[in-house]
Amino acid sequence: MTADQLQQIIAEGLPCEHLEVQGDGRHWFATIVSAAFEGQRAIARHQRVYGALGARMASDEVHALSMKTFTPAEWAARG
Repeated sequence: MTADQLQQIIAEGLPCEHLEVQGDGRHWFATIVSAAFEGQRAIARHQRVYGALGARMASDEVHALSMKTFTPAEWAARG
């Protein structure tokens, strides 16, 4: 799995205004900005991303994914 492939999978399952993925093929870090996160706590946001990845997490195709999730307003406020 490449960073581009992982980014595409997330983007297909979750509408993103900004999406950046980095990693080494097994351990990944993503910054995700989506209006779909409005009103959700961090755990619900992460579950939404894991849902977009589906069986790839359970099958160990994506071994580890750390992420920072933001709503568009939170992202804009970072300045």
